[in-house]
Amino acid sequence: MNKITEPVITLALSKGRIFDDTVPLLAEVGIQVTESPDTSRKLILPTSDPHLRLLVVRASDVPTYVQYGAADIGIAGKDVLYEHVKEHPGGLYQPIDLDIAKCHLAVAVRKGFDYEAAVKQGARLRVATKYVNVAREHFANKGVYVDIIKLYGSMELAPLVGLADAILDVVSTGSTLRANDLVEVEYVKAVSSRLIVNQASLKTRTQYLQPFIDAFAKASQGNKA
Repeated sequence: MNKITEPVITLALSKGRIFDDTVPLLAEVGIQVTESPDTSRKLILPTSDPHLRLLVVRASDVPTYVQYGAADIGIAGKDVLYEHVKEHPGGLYQPIDLDIAKCHLAVAVRKGFDYEAAVKQGARLRVATKYVNVAREHFANKGVYVDIIKLYGSMELAPLVGLADAILDVVSTGSTLRANDLVEVEYVKAVSSRLIVNQASLKTRTQYLQPFIDAFAKASQGNKA
């Protein structure tokens, strides 16, 4: 990686799987994360490269920080990006699927619920989700009318207390569903995380951003081998 002598590049990402899976990618190109968001109260973390710093934000906020230029680049899941782009088109460049933090979006219901009967053509279903646009599109393609109930967390509660018939949420191992007596009934789409770039930054700071974009592209190839 060529030495960068000018501005500090800001990379926005969220705690959890995305952060944990990004650290090895950075390490592959010789960049060490010097503090952990799990032990530090800082929201801006330094790295061993003085020209790269990390901005730790909520997963759903990563595209917003990048689109409006508070961060030059970011890493966000396809689930979050789909919702963001639907509501805020333009301003984001998505050059690389990093193939990290892989999971999928799925529909789940409580055990014993007759999902097949509930989604017959022309049926109406109450669905709890934070992925409103994904849910509308998915069920519209099936010819099922849905009442969307937007929630931001503890999605599994909704069918258990009668708030919704089903949920549409991210599933990784399925252990949370099983622990709450829910079952996955329909696969919706695969999710992995992408590198996103502020389009204005890419135009005005290309020489500083491109080495980092190239580094992520190189590092991510190992995930796709």
